Amino acid sequence: MAASQPPRRERSVPASVVRTCAILFALAALAGCGKQNAYIPPPAPEVGVAQPLQQTVEIHLEQTGNMAAFNNVDLVARVEGFLTEQKYVDGAVAKKGDVLFVIEQPPYEAQLQQAEAALIAAKAELVKSEAELARQSTLRSQDISTQVALDRARAQRDSDKANVMSKEAGVTLAKINLGYTSVTAPFDGIVTRHLISIGELVGGSTKTKLASIVQLNPIYVTFNLSEQDILRIRENLNGRQLTLAELQEVPIEIGLMNERGYPHRGHLDYVAPEVDPATGTILVRGLFENPNRALLPGFFVRIRIPTGRVVENALLVPDRALGQNQEGRYLLVLTKDNVVEQRQVQTGQQFGDLRLIQSGIKPDDRVVVGGIQRAIPGRKVAPQTTTITATPLLPPPVSAPNSTPPDSAPPNAAPPNATPPNATPPNAAPPAAPK
Repeated sequence: MAASQPPRRERSVPASVVRTCAILFALAALAGCGKQNAYIPPPAPEVGVAQPLQQTVEIHLEQTGNMAAFNNVDLVARVEGFLTEQKYVDGAVAKKGDVLFVIEQPPYEAQLQQAEAALIAAKAELVKSEAELARQSTLRSQDISTQVALDRARAQRDSDKANVMSKEAGVTLAKINLGYTSVTAPFDGIVTRHLISIGELVGGSTKTKLASIVQLNPIYVTFNLSEQDILRIRENLNGRQLTLAELQEVPIEIGLMNERGYPHRGHLDYVAPEVDPATGTILVRGLFENPNRALLPGFFVRIRIPTGRVVENALLVPDRALGQNQEGRYLLVLTKDNVVEQRQVQTGQQFGDLRLIQSGIKPDDRVVVGGIQRAIPGRKVAPQTTTITATPLLPPPVSAPNSTPPDSAPPNAAPPNATPPNATPPNAAPPAAPK
């Protein structure tokens, strides 16, 4: 018979625990009946805005071109012989008249001596024939000699005189050939590497190229302008056909591809008299001083040339404020409600850090110039008003070809009458108050 189970003992919950649970349930119920949390949007992003700078500017033509040496000559052997000396180091700077190569000279010295000896003999024969002519003239005057003998003596004198002249020419030619044995620099310049080694035979039936010499100071820049550009420049310069002197006073500025702005200043010196029928363009050449040889032949350069056209109250904005899309360049402009609007614009040339805006904005528009990455079209922003300052890189006005460029002015320097960066430019309308 199985043993009986002991009676189960009931566990009682303390009253304090029961009261605590009731309070927690009541608080939870009250919290659920309260107002829910609402979404608070973030504040509008801050962006810098400014009205376009109004300033008087001169319009320039901007082109690309190539540098070309002022002089570039091949040094050739003009007489035959073995090369005996090279009197320069490859790449050295030579002065006009410096001896660069020497071709063996003894054969040509001997030819000169031979020519001089022949000249002496010819002069002796001339003296003899002149004495004979004088004797025959005396005898003929005394009716002792015949006219035939006198004529024969005169003919012999003339023949000897011509022979002397021939021998003198031979001496001159021998001196010239002897001089050709010394190959000299025709002008100041840099001599390239030698192409012929000492001991090689040069000259002969064909002229042997020994090296080249290049003059880099001054230096040319060549480029092409369209017929329309030439006509526009001529129209703005009162339709004048510029003389050479006036042409050389038209300034031109260039900059290398790794340079900012146009630090090198020169002038035009040649405009082709006809249009190339193949390209429809006109060849133009400028001249620049190049004392430090910073400009080398073959360099691609950016070119800026004045047109003589001045734009009053031109609208300028920082170039960094412009964007690019499939439709072209655009600016971000704020509406009166501070909503960002993308606006397509037509741009012009660049003046330092500023870009000319030809159409698309008005003087009182507020253009986004700072925090552009936070300005999203269609979104509202918090504008922070700023001011666009004048750039010191604005070119000086050139209204006539008689305006001489400031050769002594440092690169990127403002003209004497330029407006300080933080001042209101002359003849410019004051910026309107931001809306």
